[in-house]
Amino acid sequence: MTLAPQPPGRTAQLLALGIALAATFAAAAAGGLASAGAGAFYAQLARPAWAPPGWLFGPVWSVLYPMMAVAAWLAWRAAPGPAVRPALLLYGAQLAANALWSWLFFAWRQGGWALAEVLLLWVLVLATTVAFWRLRRLAGLLLPYLAWAGFAGVLNFALWRANPGLLGGA
Repeated sequence: MTLAPQPPGRTAQLLALGIALAATFAAAAAGGLASAGAGAFYAQLARPAWAPPGWLFGPVWSVLYPMMAVAAWLAWRAAPGPAVRPALLLYGAQLAANALWSWLFFAWRQGGWALAEVLLLWVLVLATTVAFWRLRRLAGLLLPYLAWAGFAGVLNFALWRANPGLLGGA
């Protein structure tokens, strides 16, 4: 007789949620360091008419980051142990790419490199979304993040092309 695996206990679940939140907000903080002057920099850029106002980015990320952390936690809860490891490694890679984009765009003002990197980010978010979705459908909370990263790529391209002197040329 084989016993079914026991779900993680309450303490393990809370610890996992805490780790997911901490990792996600560490990436947010790393990107935030690079974005300290983002509002003023964004305001001086020539922007397409469809570009969102600068004040919108903070609230959007304030919703997306917790959703991302909960998605990672839900994926872990669906398959704690080695089965979830590849999905969580993808999640960690996209968190690193997420933070790096802010440095490339805002701190180093390298629009072309930021564009290449946001395309990589989008692929990593897509791969993470698929991996999480396979573990638990509700972990598809990454879909709004995937959409936002795609929009960010299009906006990055438009800003880079419209601001060659400020974003490293086009």
